Amino acid sequence: MAVCVAVIAKENYPLYIRSVPTENELKFHYMVHTSLDVVDEKISAMGKALVDQRELYLGLLYPTEDYKVYGYVTNSKVKFVMVVDSSNTALRDNEIRSMFRKLHNSYTDVMCNPFYNPGDRIQSRQRVEGQVSSLNWTVSLCRAFDSMVTSMMIQVC
Repeated sequence: MAVCVAVIAKENYPLYIRSVPTENELKFHYMVHTSLDVVDEKISAMGKALVDQRELYLGLLYPTEDYKVYGYVTNSKVKFVMVVDSSNTALRDNEIRSMFRKLHNSYTDVMCNPFYNPGDRIQSRQRVEGQVSSLNWTVSLCRAFDSMVTSMMIQVC
């Protein structure tokens, strides 16, 4: 469904960015970072109502010719950004919302891990092979997060 998924920390640095196809990775990184301005605008427009609101889904941030960018913000101001192919007209708003909820639940599982340092990048075992990892539980939770994101993505021809 999604071609790019990003988790952005409260301080606006990426905790996790994954895109398919990888040859457009820089383009998707740029789209994610430019969408942060729109996220900040929507949050400031909502003001205090966002704190009291249980639904953290921001909806469509902006469309381009080829993609649509959606946003979600947690109570701790962590931002989720998802880029979806515009040609997928069957994808409805409630399906995007459901994908963000799954992403949020998976992110919460990683954060609840006592061995995970908040603010560190979320990396699966494939991405940390060069490092010595004695904390297999942390790596397995990050791998679960990565596989959940992979299941939400599609191959773009």
